[in-house]
Amino acid sequence: MAAVLAEIRSLLGEPRFAWSDPAPWAGLERELGVVFPADFREILDAYGSIMVNGQLHLAHPAGHLLHRLGEKIREDLEFWQDEDMVEFLPAPAGTAPGELLPVASAVTGETVFLRVPDGPASPWRVLVQEFDSPAWTLHELAFGDWLLAYLRGEDVTVCSRNLAPDRPFHEPLS
Repeated sequence: MAAVLAEIRSLLGEPRFAWSDPAPWAGLERELGVVFPADFREILDAYGSIMVNGQLHLAHPAGHLLHRLGEKIREDLEFWQDEDMVEFLPAPAGTAPGELLPVASAVTGETVFLRVPDGPASPWRVLVQEFDSPAWTLHELAFGDWLLAYLRGEDVTVCSRNLAPDRPFHEPLS
């Protein structure tokens, strides 16, 4: 993971958040009954709640922030668990093994999910649902690898090539 985070930093710039208190993560994980993958936590602890390339919203669980991960997840779970929305995902939205946990969104209409592993030896994977169509794509990548591919301009369903033609950038969510 250290190499992935170092490469993310080289593309996105130095993080300014540098969070070290595990309490917000512990509270959110206790509430949801799931332990977030280490790479996801490390990236958000480094950068906080940010918008990447004017497109991708990432939120941290710290309570003093305006954009908090816990609130975003609760709102998105309620939305994706609605009977009118369940048909647009390959598995239920939730926190149980095999379910899809919404963790990020894009202004271009995509929702980024982490697929909860089926067991302790199974990896976390990223699924992206495109809201403007009933399409979804499962990426056989950990979150850090998925984000790195996004920052490189690779097509990981959310694509930044036109939004960050010079280089990736981030700004704090206000």
